[in-house]
Amino acid sequence: MRLILLFAVFALLGLAFETANFHLISFRPLLPNLIVILAVDLGFRHHSVTAALMAFGIGYATDAFAGSHPGLNAFMITLIFIVCYEISSRLLVTNAFVGATVVFFGVILTALGAIAISAGIAAVGQSGGIMPTLMMQAGISAIIAPFMFSILARCKRAIGLSVAHARE
Repeated sequence: MRLILLFAVFALLGLAFETANFHLISFRPLLPNLIVILAVDLGFRHHSVTAALMAFGIGYATDAFAGSHPGLNAFMITLIFIVCYEISSRLLVTNAFVGATVVFFGVILTALGAIAISAGIAAVGQSGGIMPTLMMQAGISAIIAPFMFSILARCKRAIGLSVAHARE
């Protein structure tokens, strides 16, 4: 229950940050994708059905706050969770560098996946013009990710939760 509340608070803060700062910062790629960072932490550290449902819930909340197509963010964030779950079950150690790398590619995957689902697969091939801005947002998200992982770890420790997966 504490894990659900912790991630609900961070998801709401992340959504508020992403939606409120869009009006303050006109250049969207400067905003990190905090929701993908949360999904990566869930996938790396928490291997349960509850964590998968939380990832879906975070994606669904993103759809409710800022989604253009209902269910699209829920699908993409759940997909990021599953990929992170699989990576962490195959690797012996999942550290901040691996997490930042997965966040980088996760931001790109969610953006290109959203384009492919909403506009069609052919639109991904024609989306070369957005790649520089997408790479910038993915890079900023990857730089912010280790700091967010440490903040999440401190908050988990503060409320008495396990910080790392039992295998680590």
